[in-house]
Amino acid sequence: MLSRAGTMMPVSRSLLRTMGVRSIGDWANVPAAPLDPILGMSQRFQADTDPRKVNVSIGAYRTDEGKPLVLNCVKKAEKIILDNTTLNKEYLPQRGDVTYAALCQKMLFGEDSQLLKDGLVATAQTLSGTGALRLGAEFVKRYAPGTAVYISSPTWGTHNSIMDQAGVPYKPYQYWDKENRNLNLAGMLDDLKAAPDGSIIMLHAAAHNPTGVDPTKDQWDQIMEVCKAKGHVCWFDSAYQGFATGCLEKDAYALRKFAENGLPLFVSQSFAKNFGLYGERVGTFSLTCGSSDTVKSVMSQMDIIIRNLYSNPPKHGANIVKTVLSDPELYQEWRDELLAMSVRIQDMRKVLFDELIRLETPGSWKHVTDQIGMFSFTGLTPEQSKAMVEKHHIYMLGNGRVSMAGVTSGNVKYIAAAIDDVVRNV
Repeated sequence: MLSRAGTMMPVSRSLLRTMGVRSIGDWANVPAAPLDPILGMSQRFQADTDPRKVNVSIGAYRTDEGKPLVLNCVKKAEKIILDNTTLNKEYLPQRGDVTYAALCQKMLFGEDSQLLKDGLVATAQTLSGTGALRLGAEFVKRYAPGTAVYISSPTWGTHNSIMDQAGVPYKPYQYWDKENRNLNLAGMLDDLKAAPDGSIIMLHAAAHNPTGVDPTKDQWDQIMEVCKAKGHVCWFDSAYQGFATGCLEKDAYALRKFAENGLPLFVSQSFAKNFGLYGERVGTFSLTCGSSDTVKSVMSQMDIIIRNLYSNPPKHGANIVKTVLSDPELYQEWRDELLAMSVRIQDMRKVLFDELIRLETPGSWKHVTDQIGMFSFTGLTPEQSKAMVEKHHIYMLGNGRVSMAGVTSGNVKYIAAAIDDVVRNV
């Protein structure tokens, strides 16, 4: 508005609204977003005052007392880090700690990997597995524009949303056999064969989320042959190495077999689950290259992408992992703790299965013990899953997924009784 002197006067927001003019500073055009399916369920759990409540929605390990666990090897590593007076808080390079990255490469590809001996793997430190996926998606958008990423149906929901946010096209491939509650291998292979040559195929390295259904070695070999014949790039999401079976080597079978057979690979790696470093955001993104010169070019471009996403990664979590992986005693202690966590989850699967059988719950429940890793795709319908939450205060996802890490000797019978009730009555 003009003053009598002809100069501009400030106009209040309330006056603008009265005049029918919307100020951008109001942000009134920003809609409320829906709750994240997983984090939103945990928020509901926190607000629930019912003493029976159980949270089996979030993928975080819990002890048999239902408490978060800090690994002993992590505590010892942190003490070593604290006592090291040579460490500082200076920035890391965009690509992160190169010693840490080299140790992570060996964990993924194996000590005897020919790719590593030839220097053909480009690896950057990332903000855990999610950050690794986002970095990879940005790389695809820039250097393979228009190439679709094929993602299993179902999958961890953030796979799809990361591609969407990055502007990378993605399509589903068949994975879950709903009727038999196992892998739909024929459908998966059909979809991989039908995908255009040179597509990018997202694969869960171990402990498929949410189904808990992994291909057998023979099935992995069949998947590999199709991908090789089609010239596909295979993108392994390795969020549970060592956490699924308790063995690092077993859980890396598919990734290493594909690498040995010369398939081009992306790998997103996370230490949230297998180190319990959920809040430290520790991971890597790797891709295999045709020459050592290409590795240098790829790393230079990842430096630029990282610089403009988050500048550079944090130090502390990477220092923990680096300390454990480079110390033989701590490394063995970590492997022992990994096995103990894996066995506890396997034990809870058996107890839950036995209780459902004792209750004579309608249907087959063999899949509970056949599945592997942190999650079980129970086969409960959305209506039954909703009743588990609203009637029994057992917080799980609407697609029937439960986190077996939240099942304990103290709540397993209650969970089984609730499943029995909703199967019979919903």
